[in-house]
Amino acid sequence: MLVFKYIAFHYSKYVFVILSALTLFMVGFDYIENGSSLPDSANLVMIYLVYKIFYSVDMLLPLTLVFAMIATKVLLIRSNSLVAFYSLGYSKNDILKPFVAISILFVIIYIALHATSFARANEYADNIQKDRGYIKPTANLFFTFENKYIFFGKLYPLQQRATDVRIFTIKDANLERLVVAQSAYYKDGFWNVPEAHILKKPKTISFESEGITVTEDKGLSLLKGFKPKILDQVYEGKVNYTINDAIDALTLLNDQNVNIDKIKSALYKTFLNPFFVPSLIVIIFFFVPISQRFLNISLFSFGAIIATLLTWSILFILSELSFTLTVSAELGIALPILILFIGAVYQWYRHSTPKTDTIGS
Repeated sequence: MLVFKYIAFHYSKYVFVILSALTLFMVGFDYIENGSSLPDSANLVMIYLVYKIFYSVDMLLPLTLVFAMIATKVLLIRSNSLVAFYSLGYSKNDILKPFVAISILFVIIYIALHATSFARANEYADNIQKDRGYIKPTANLFFTFENKYIFFGKLYPLQQRATDVRIFTIKDANLERLVVAQSAYYKDGFWNVPEAHILKKPKTISFESEGITVTEDKGLSLLKGFKPKILDQVYEGKVNYTINDAIDALTLLNDQNVNIDKIKSALYKTFLNPFFVPSLIVIIFFFVPISQRFLNISLFSFGAIIATLLTWSILFILSELSFTLTVSAELGIALPILILFIGAVYQWYRHSTPKTDTIGS
């Protein structure tokens, strides 16, 4: 237990130190590059920097967890603590367990953060830079839902309202009616239209038909369950979903003939990609020497960092290919994580199995 606490303390310390350094570097470099294009408001600049910090943590935390393991292992080797632990009877698995446990804890916290607006931090930061505000309306949104074609001139997802609303109802490939409204708002699971003009055409057009009728309706409720954030994300082709938004979108759009592959990719990336960290930690751990006499520690550290960056880059490229629908989410995200997990389990099992010596030859 004492060894677990000792290693967990130093590992956690390195996680915070490395993450802080990488985050400050990334945010500082971004500010140097984009500072001149930011608004003059000090408040917006501060909000922009905070969102960029969140985005940097989102990008760098998985890498940091692996780098911190390498740094902690180097500390144990240089101080001869690792040799001392082995001399006291601790096994490699006893030394490995704190790294795996703490990294999994950080991964769970990391995934939980994606249930909040943390997942959309970079989008909000870009809105401040481009539009002088982190709330940006989506313009000219046209989509289909439940045999209806809907047009929103402007959608304000955070305010849950839309302006310049047109709703076309189609039946048997014919336009049945048109709802025209200046505004609509989302409340109690419905899009509510305070005041609307409803245009209906006759079922058959002839000289005897009455022609198009126009009526007014107040308190019209439509589009059950179609949340503004789902509209903003799905029909704008964005991929920075929060967990709740992605699950709601999958549930709602599963039967609407809408391509949900990007939503699946976003969920796979959120829930599966971070788990490359404990797998890679296990794989790298067993290649680390127990003493400086067996290998050049600096050279090993450099090689381990390069291997980590290459692995992360490959996973990132495959996830981006999944978002562009070039490969499926199962092939681009789930399969590589499964391969790493199998490799980690194999390494752990191989070093956990006691080796028996044979006498004679």
